[in-house]
Amino acid sequence: MTARKPTNLKKLEGTYRRDRALNEPKPAPLAPKRPAWLSSEAKKVWNELAPKLEQVGCLTKVDGETLALLCTHYATAKQAAEILKLEGLVDHDERGLARKHPMLQVLRDNSAAYLKYCQEFGLSPKARGRIDVTEPFDEEDQGMARLLTGPPNWRR
Repeated sequence: MTARKPTNLKKLEGTYRRDRALNEPKPAPLAPKRPAWLSSEAKKVWNELAPKLEQVGCLTKVDGETLALLCTHYATAKQAAEILKLEGLVDHDERGLARKHPMLQVLRDNSAAYLKYCQEFGLSPKARGRIDVTEPFDEEDQGMARLLTGPPNWRR
């Protein structure tokens, strides 16, 4: 059984059906407070993602822990990649035998976890490919649309 998608993602994808009763909680679409325990790199990711996710309605007050884990996994994977860049892919054990660097596993594990959390928020390329987002009208566009279509009783 696959996990159910949030209604906001279904609406953005165009797969939401109004005839189906959805009994899911609907918390306010407000960005939660950023946890103080995040590393500096994870805080950068939070500061970049949280406003964007809030804007499209995919982040609510109760999603803070999930977003914090997403940011933490990204920061850990990035740190492992930086260590590998400095030290190389091969490490030598106490007997002098060449072994893969332990940070390769850290990078792999945290990258996989990061991608899973990205899917929860619709941030992976696969999830984004299923979402159809229309640009919101600004006031100038709405005025032009009213001018072109006229008042409701204008066309007969």
